[in-house]
Amino acid sequence: MGKLTIEFNKPFMTGKELSNIAEAHIKGMLAGDGDFTQKCHVWLESYTGASKALLTNSCTAALEMSAILLNIQPGDEVITATFTYVATAEVIALLKLKPVLVDVLEDSFLIDPEAIRKAITPKTKAIVPVHLFGQTANMDEINKIAKEHNLFVIEDTAQAIGSDYTFEDGTTAKSGTIGDVGCTSFFPSKNLGCYGDGGAMFTNDDELAKKIRMVANHGQTVRYYHDEVGVNSRLDSIQAAILRKKLPHLDRYNSSRRSAAEFYNDAFKDSPKLITPITESNSTHVFHQYTLQLVGVERDAIISFLNERGIPAMIYYPVALHMQKAYKDDRYSEGHFPVTERLVKSVISLPMHSELDNEDLEYISNSVLEYLKN
Repeated sequence: MGKLTIEFNKPFMTGKELSNIAEAHIKGMLAGDGDFTQKCHVWLESYTGASKALLTNSCTAALEMSAILLNIQPGDEVITATFTYVATAEVIALLKLKPVLVDVLEDSFLIDPEAIRKAITPKTKAIVPVHLFGQTANMDEINKIAKEHNLFVIEDTAQAIGSDYTFEDGTTAKSGTIGDVGCTSFFPSKNLGCYGDGGAMFTNDDELAKKIRMVANHGQTVRYYHDEVGVNSRLDSIQAAILRKKLPHLDRYNSSRRSAAEFYNDAFKDSPKLITPITESNSTHVFHQYTLQLVGVERDAIISFLNERGIPAMIYYPVALHMQKAYKDDRYSEGHFPVTERLVKSVISLPMHSELDNEDLEYISNSVLEYLKN
């Protein structure tokens, strides 16, 4: 079999974004609040159904602003998953809140609602469900728990923009619009990416909607008059110009990723050494990552084998948050979160982006199966 170089999480770029960049430059729209920024806000609100959408300079900044807007105070506890990227817990810790980590479900990698319930204390103020790898967590149960205990819900949908969630009553909503606030990322490798860092936040709470833009712009609505303690979290107009060109293609990008995932699933369905990712019945999956669980396979060896063939295989995430030096806590020790601790040793992600064609997918899947035969 030949050797290819297959990109991992390749951001889709048409080149047409350059025309919008040139227009923004000519009009002098280099900072936030230019025409493209406003058009993105309107489009995102229409697409997601949120009453308010705001571009931010990253998902991390959106998460930070969410805690500020909800008036979560130092010492308050915020529950999130231990199997996720560090940014989720990072914001909690930087604001002097207390991250409370819980385990995930083994088949979907999503935060376990029962683990959330068991972790609640009188100091708990919020839950941050992470819609990991591209599908929405069980928001029916999470919202029920939040309502019972008077908690806020901040959705981290950095990896799942465009995912549809179906409630128990049959109604649907976009990920990021189901809790009090939703936060997403437009980092270049995400399903919808700009040319650098970028993000957005969403809410259907009218009172929060009034404050979001003010807090993101140093707490001001009129220049030099600051009614709130705010931050600088605006997305520059150049990035908004790029996003505006790409936004209408989001559903197509996600559809392409689903098709690639279906190809992988079909190729690996008969292998006892691979557990393919599931799609929950109450959520569509937009496959930011295609993540397998290996069964009795030496992970470093298969990664090396694939890399030699020009196929980057990644590990998301090799160290759980509760085992990270920065988040060490006497409450947690090795063995405390058995599902996550199994996953960090067994998961592997294959190349996934909207531009993979059948030749790429066949080469990747055949290479995986070739290794497993050895």
